[in-house]
Amino acid sequence: MVNPRAVSPAGSASAPPGGAGTALVRAPGPRLADGIVARPGRRRRIDVALAARQHTAYTTALAAAGWRIGAVAPADDHPDAVFVEDALVVCGDLAVLGRSGAARRRGEIAGAERAAHELGLRIERIKDPGTLDGGDVLQVGDTVYVGHGARTNEEGICQLAHLIGGRKVVPVDTRGCLHLKSAITALPDGTLIGLPDLVDTSVLPCMRVVPEGAGAHVVVLGPEHVLMSASAPRTAATLAADGLRVTTVDIGEFEALDGCVTCLSVLVPRRAPAGPWLPAH
Repeated sequence: MVNPRAVSPAGSASAPPGGAGTALVRAPGPRLADGIVARPGRRRRIDVALAARQHTAYTTALAAAGWRIGAVAPADDHPDAVFVEDALVVCGDLAVLGRSGAARRRGEIAGAERAAHELGLRIERIKDPGTLDGGDVLQVGDTVYVGHGARTNEEGICQLAHLIGGRKVVPVDTRGCLHLKSAITALPDGTLIGLPDLVDTSVLPCMRVVPEGAGAHVVVLGPEHVLMSASAPRTAATLAADGLRVTTVDIGEFEALDGCVTCLSVLVPRRAPAGPWLPAH
């Protein structure tokens, strides 16, 4: 039996494969090192082989938590394609294909569309002049927070709200971060966690402030289970002490490209969640 208060490395526990749903992932391509970074002057060398191993460990952690791994077709001409979350937003049985504010990333959509089709999802898309990255979309219960910033514009938010009618959509201005989920995510009970200085908190409920940047990023794997980066040990320890099961993974090569644990997958639950604990992220 797994100790729910323990912080565990990836792959340290097992669960029935596919029980929770499907986790869509796309392996890093050979041009990963050419990915976009917000501050090019701080770019460091990317070890592509190490990134591949880290990605394997990440997918292993998802599988161990009961998610079936769905491989999205490679897009080797697109260095940032591994950040598959930006291409696709899943709300129930609807898949919304994004249209990134970074024009060079728009070619990543085709593989994500095929993967959504294979899962039997209805497919819609954000259209010009709208822009939207999935990394700006945080689903918490019946509320959908959408970051308004460099990658997602007002028109994109309006189109998303129309497509997912019936859920409350809350635009959130971001500042100094790539995406909304670079700054905030949510715990299984729906509590927001993150860095309040990077978002307009006036439109948000109370937030749990983290002691380290990577602590803002959690992937909800189950009712009391979250996935986090190994680069946020203090946050992980605090959440574990509160009773959550915390699995950590080293994704340092992806963090060097402004990525985080949410960016590397799209979780498609087997059935609609009964509460806020299992949002399609």
